[in-house]
Amino acid sequence: MLRRRTIGTVNGIIAAASYGLNPLFALPLFARGMEVNSVLFYRYALAVIIYGLWLKFHKKVPLNLHRGDIIPVFALSLLFSLSSLTLFDAFNYIEAGIACTILFIYPILVALMMTIFFKEKLSKTVITSIALTFTGIYLLYNGKPGAPLSMHGIVMVITSAFLYAFYIVGVKTNRTIRSINSAKLSFYVMLFGLLVYVYNLNFCTELQIPHSPFIWACLICLSIFPTIISLETITIAIKLIGSTTTAILGALEPLTAILVGMLFFEERLTVRISIGIILILTGVILIILKDRLSHRHG
Repeated sequence: MLRRRTIGTVNGIIAAASYGLNPLFALPLFARGMEVNSVLFYRYALAVIIYGLWLKFHKKVPLNLHRGDIIPVFALSLLFSLSSLTLFDAFNYIEAGIACTILFIYPILVALMMTIFFKEKLSKTVITSIALTFTGIYLLYNGKPGAPLSMHGIVMVITSAFLYAFYIVGVKTNRTIRSINSAKLSFYVMLFGLLVYVYNLNFCTELQIPHSPFIWACLICLSIFPTIISLETITIAIKLIGSTTTAILGALEPLTAILVGMLFFEERLTVRISIGIILILTGVILIILKDRLSHRHG
């Protein structure tokens, strides 16, 4: 049992930390003139190829999809893909660590959506979490004296969080989706999500071609570390230690992004920004712990 929890915890840490590496590989691509849609096209396309081969020949997962599954999976893939698009767009306007911290409000948004659409009771814990989170975002917005964050960037990352929350609610509540193997679902979400960038790039006529080994290396790393490795390890973690503990470990996502920003992109961590980050993480972890307690008493 201890070994099972240890393996699950290690995989949860790897999942969160690897997803937090998004800025490490995306920002150098933006700095070299690649646009968001081209970056995400290669991220999804390479991930589909590598992950598809991994599932087919290593894990032996059958990739057939029933006709009745196509529309729900396609709808979810649009939410997931547009969440990526808005997050990566935000990277061009606000610091990556702050963007990833704001994105981490998605568990609170999930709780709110379950209250609004599925009549779950709005508890004091949820209200407290919302208050902490929005106070934290306000502090981040005013993080630098005389230089507030870009409102466009904040709107984009909050939009990303909403889209991802809708995606999670869909996975939680749709019977058809729940019946699909999780690895197969991840594969098709990326495959159908790729169509967003095919369309945005005018059916690839506006796709930028990588012109150096470094750019290709960043694109391949983007498809492997924050995409495939994150998907694989989070699936293992959820099976071994449950979704609640895995979600708590997810707090390492924004912390990894903040560390990457400080080490590689000269992003500064002020006292005010630190307090904002702590408030957001506290608010989210309160929600996650509330879910754990409700499952125990349920």
